[in-house]
Amino acid sequence: MTQPTPLLEMRGIRKYFGTVKANDDIDLRLYPGDILGLLGENGAGKTTLMNVLFGVYRPDAGNLFIDGKPVHVGNSADALTLGVGMVHQHFHLVPRHTVLENLMVGQKGKFGRLPRMDIRKRMAEIGAQYDLALSPDTRVENLTIGQQQRLEIIKALICGARILILDEPTATLTPQEAEGLFKALRAMAEKKMGVIFITHKLNEIRAVTNRVVIMRHGKVVASRQNDAGTTRKMLAELMCGQAIQPSQKTAPATSESPTVRLALKKISTAGIDRPNLKEIDIEVRSGEILGIAGVSGNGQRELADVIAGVLQPASGRLFIDGKEVRRISPRTIQALGVGRIPEDRTGTGLITTLPLSDNMILSRTDEKKFNRLGFLRHGAIRKFVTELIRLYTIQTDGPDIRTGTLSGGNLQKALLARELAWDPQVFLAAQPIRGLDVAAAQFVHQKFLNLRQRGCALVIISEDLEELFHLSDRIAVMYEGRIMDILPTCEATVTRVGLLMAGVREAAA
Repeated sequence: MTQPTPLLEMRGIRKYFGTVKANDDIDLRLYPGDILGLLGENGAGKTTLMNVLFGVYRPDAGNLFIDGKPVHVGNSADALTLGVGMVHQHFHLVPRHTVLENLMVGQKGKFGRLPRMDIRKRMAEIGAQYDLALSPDTRVENLTIGQQQRLEIIKALICGARILILDEPTATLTPQEAEGLFKALRAMAEKKMGVIFITHKLNEIRAVTNRVVIMRHGKVVASRQNDAGTTRKMLAELMCGQAIQPSQKTAPATSESPTVRLALKKISTAGIDRPNLKEIDIEVRSGEILGIAGVSGNGQRELADVIAGVLQPASGRLFIDGKEVRRISPRTIQALGVGRIPEDRTGTGLITTLPLSDNMILSRTDEKKFNRLGFLRHGAIRKFVTELIRLYTIQTDGPDIRTGTLSGGNLQKALLARELAWDPQVFLAAQPIRGLDVAAAQFVHQKFLNLRQRGCALVIISEDLEELFHLSDRIAVMYEGRIMDILPTCEATVTRVGLLMAGVREAAA
């Protein structure tokens, strides 16, 4: 039986950034009806390859073929004309405009009139074909994250996409929304479209793709059918080039009556530019990990900011080790033994323009070991940072390297190393493995479990339910600034947590 003509073929693609080979002689084929999983560690070259396909970058060598014919993709407009659409992790939508108005951007009408009726008709057809229905007159700011992603997909389909690239598409979706997305992708495959699905979540690769391509160091190292012989363990090892040992959760070494390390009592916030917290009550004990679940924008960031001392509550009380914190500030919280990994690594956690050595002692410059009579002890700082680089296997040329040159996984390791160097009794981590590959995520998780074992109390805020179920002792679910419920992990299910994330308490119970 002859193989059908590929819908897309990339031959010998090379892309250099200076002396770095981001893509090194890559071949990739996508057939009609394919849902192709694209896997690889951070820096493997996946996004660069897709940006070449979508016209963001021009390749230094190689050729593209669509339906067996050579094509030139000079920019994203060329890609769309050729039937290639891309849904980025961060949506390109205008919140104040309606769904219909967003879909009309870039569309050409007849005789100076916008094609409103044509787009409404096409929306109805796409909704029926792929179960992607949306109201055309709803403002985008009133859509859920899942509905906004649906709109981005509809936008690509209206532009005539037959090849759809999805970059980390489920990062902010509830389980129910993710399953709805998978249903739509399967319907597209039945219509002989081709989908390229980029994700770090191996369970999703196994659930929705029919083929998998694995990249490492800018090269394709494996291409497999996603069949019974392909396991998550195998995919992880192909990605990393070595065996991956999963982190193991053991009983913490604490007393029978663990101490309440962190308590928030009736915490509320007020403001007009961000979601408000509404009477938040949580307690976290020594040797416990409390996971915080919720769709992005339901108050998780505000909760993290209150715990870190960045956001002042309008009412309520905050306790650390049984003592009320009356003057909440980042310095006070840090002095009380709270470590923190913020959601925004490079905006809040680290200053990318500074050397790594400066970042690693940024909040501790007044420590005696680093400061003598107001002067920094640069030799002591270098020694301290060099040891952390060794202990945390941070891939860098040394403590003087500019922080912004580190990969996402190494930035996260640097943050962990800095915060854990001071033996925190409470640890707060927001979206700790977002964008990290399997090996880096395993490293971070093992550090969290080590902290738990030592009796630290941890709060982990994540939109990755697999991560929360793996690490947490209890899971608190947030919706519109409230805690919907707090469930022991052993009693929780993905379905129940997903419904709570959508604000459905009665059905979940």
